[in-house]
Amino acid sequence: MDFSRRETLALGLGAAALTILPFRVNAAADDAIAAFTGGAAVADGGVTLGAPEIAENGNTVPIDVSAEGAVSIMLLAAGNPTPGVATYNFGELSGTQSASTRIRLAGTQDVVAIAKMADGSFAKAQQTVKVTIGGCGG
Repeated sequence: MDFSRRETLALGLGAAALTILPFRVNAAADDAIAAFTGGAAVADGGVTLGAPEIAENGNTVPIDVSAEGAVSIMLLAAGNPTPGVATYNFGELSGTQSASTRIRLAGTQDVVAIAKMADGSFAKAQQTVKVTIGGCGG
């Protein structure tokens, strides 16, 4: 199999783009988390995130999240072009600090929930969802 100079250059540029693209997507999710937390440390645990291990269709993936004692919960789909899915705010009279929704996932990726607790600390839960049919143009 012989490659021309153009084909070799195109393959090299394609490989370089594939290695850089995931970093840009993760950077957007990291920026959203930093904006939500104000740069504070985020502890693992304290948040319950319910998501399917395998989603047959990325268009409607059921997600539920809860964190007892939370003031607000931010939900992210780290691999989507726009990672921010929703931010739920809970008042003093909230009976429970939980929410459920259906989200669209572009492909296999991590779903992340960050909760701001009443004492000002932050907690995190994360789960990988494998998508067999993409939802965001895939």
